[in-house]
Amino acid sequence: MQIRAPYPTADGISERVARAFDRVGHGFHRVRGHALIETISPCRGALLFVGLLSGVLNLLALSGSFYMLEVYDRVLPSHSLPTLMGLTTLIVLLYAFHGLFDLIRGRLLLTVGTHVDEALSERVFRATVLRPGEASVGSDGAQLVRDLDQVRSFLTGGGPAMFFDLPWLPVYLALCFLFHVWIGAAVLVGALLMIGLTLAAEAAVRGPARQATAAGSVRLHVVACLNRNAEAVRAMGMLPELTRVWDRANRPHRLYQERAAATTAGLGALSRVLRMLIQSLVLGLGACLVLRGDATGGVIVASSILATRALAPVDQAIGHWKGFAMARQSARRLAAVLATPEAPPRMALPAPRTSLSVENASVAPPGAARLTAADIRFTLEAGQGLGIVGPSASGKSSLARLLVGLWTPVRGAVRLDGSALGDWDPDQLGRHVGYMPQESELLPGTVAANIARFRTDASAEAIIAAAQAANVHAMIQALPSGYQTRIGERGTDLSAGQRQRIALARALFGNPFLVVLDEPNSNLDGEGEQALTDALMAVRRRGGIVVVVAHRPSALAAVDRVLVMGEGRMLTVGPKETIFAHTLKAVPPAGQAASQAAAPMPHPQAAGAAS
Repeated sequence: MQIRAPYPTADGISERVARAFDRVGHGFHRVRGHALIETISPCRGALLFVGLLSGVLNLLALSGSFYMLEVYDRVLPSHSLPTLMGLTTLIVLLYAFHGLFDLIRGRLLLTVGTHVDEALSERVFRATVLRPGEASVGSDGAQLVRDLDQVRSFLTGGGPAMFFDLPWLPVYLALCFLFHVWIGAAVLVGALLMIGLTLAAEAAVRGPARQATAAGSVRLHVVACLNRNAEAVRAMGMLPELTRVWDRANRPHRLYQERAAATTAGLGALSRVLRMLIQSLVLGLGACLVLRGDATGGVIVASSILATRALAPVDQAIGHWKGFAMARQSARRLAAVLATPEAPPRMALPAPRTSLSVENASVAPPGAARLTAADIRFTLEAGQGLGIVGPSASGKSSLARLLVGLWTPVRGAVRLDGSALGDWDPDQLGRHVGYMPQESELLPGTVAANIARFRTDASAEAIIAAAQAANVHAMIQALPSGYQTRIGERGTDLSAGQRQRIALARALFGNPFLVVLDEPNSNLDGEGEQALTDALMAVRRRGGIVVVVAHRPSALAAVDRVLVMGEGRMLTVGPKETIFAHTLKAVPPAGQAASQAAAPMPHPQAAGAAS
C-alpha cells in the first residue's frame, strides 16, 4: 500500500514537492514509517515556501525573453530612449528580486538539510556504536555517518531545486508554442532528447555509484586496519607488501568513481552541447519565420532565450544526477539500519544487589548464524567471583560480551536480580556494569574523563576513588598533568600497561555491581597483577560480583569459582579448588599471585571429563 507523504496537497506545488521527495527517497523510505519524509515532515511549511519561491523564480526567469522582445519590437522601431530606460530599470529590478529569492530558497533548503542532520545524527551515531554488527562487510564503522553527510549535502545543494524547477518545463514549452508552433515543436523535441539523456544518466550512474560506495567502504576499512597496526607494519618491513594490498583495495574504488564521473561528465557535456545547438537552431528558425513574415524580429532572440530556459532544468538534472544517485543509496542504507523503531522507554529497575544468573543461554555474533557459546548456565551470588578459562576460541570472550549485554542471547537469558538484561534500559544498566575488553582502548580526552566514562556529573572524589580502587592513583599523579593529562587516540600516549590499568579504573568507576574483565592482566607487571587482585577482592568485599576471563592463573587469585569452556560449550563449573584439582596445582593466594604472573594456564581438557 502506498503511504502518502505528510504534506498539504491543496495546491499543485505542494503535491509536486511531496512526490519529488518521495522519488528522491525511494531510498528515503522507512526511517520510522515513511523514510526521511517523516523526518522532513516538520519542514513541510518551508518546503511549500520553497515551491512558491521556485514558481516566482521561474516566472522571473522569463524577464530576459520579454525584455529582448520589447527591445526589438517596441524600442528599436520607435527609437524611444525613455522606453529603453524604463525597460532597463524594470529588468534590473526584476533580476535583483530574482537574486534575493534565489538566496532565500537556498537558505531554506539549507535549513531543511540542517534539520535532517539534527534529527538523525544522534540516532545514526547510536546505531554506529550500538549496532556495529549491522554494518556491511568491509565497513569501517563510519559508513552511516558518511551516508547522513551525503543526504544532507544533497538537500542543501542544488539538487532539490531541480525537482522544483522541472514542473515548469511545460509552462516554458507552452510559451514557445505561443510564439510559434514550429518553435514550440523544436523545443519539445530538444526537451525529449534531454529527458532521454537524464534517464540514460540514471541507468548509467546507478551501478557504478553503488559499486564505488561498496569499494570505498572496503578501502577505508583497509586504511583503518593498517593505521591500527602501523608500528608492526613498519617494524617488520611489511610496507611494500601492504602497499600492494592498499592498491588492490583502492583501484576498484577509483575505477568505479572514474566510471561514474566520466559517465556524468560525458552526458553533461552532451546535454550542454545539445542545449546550445537547440538554442542556435531556434535562432535560425526564428529568423526563418521573420523572413517569411510569420513573426516579428523580437521573436528571434526571445524564443532563443526562452528555449534555453526551458531546457535548463533538464540540464541541471543531468548535472546533479550523480549526487542524487549517491544520496538515494545513502538514504537506503540509513533507512535499512534505522527502520527498526527505537525501543520504548523501559521502567527504571532497582540497582542489582543479589545475583547474576545465566539460564541455558546461547549466543552468536550479531549477524552471524554460528553459535560461539552455547547452553551456558550458572548462578553467582553477591560477593562471589568467577574465573572463565579454556583454550583460545573456546567462547570465553563471547560469554563475557553476553554477560554485559553487548550481545543478545539467541536463546536463554541472563538476569541480574531476576530481571533479564533486555528489560533494563541500556544506559541505566551500564551504570551497574564494569567491563574491560581484551583491547583496553581509551578515548581521546583526559585521563579523568576516561575514568569517569565521560559523565559530566562525575565528581572528583568518585574519579579518585575509582583510581585508588584500581591502585593507579599514584601512577596518574606521575603523569605530566595528572588527571588532566590528555591522551591520544586509543590511548597511544600511554604504555599498554598504563592503558590497561586506567581501563580497570574506568570499569570500577561508580562501584558497579557486576565487573567483567577479559584478559585483564595481559599487559601487567607484577605490581599491576597485585593491584588487580586487590581491586577484585575489594569488589567482592563490598558485595559485588566479579567475572574474569583469563589464560594465566594469577588473574584468578581473587575468584572462588571457575567455569571451563571448550569448543563453545561449558565443560564444567564449580569451586576453584575442585576444578583446578583436575587441571593444575592450586592457584596461589592473593599475596603470592604476582610471583606466578608469568605462569601459563594449562589446557583444561581434564576438566571436561571431571564434569
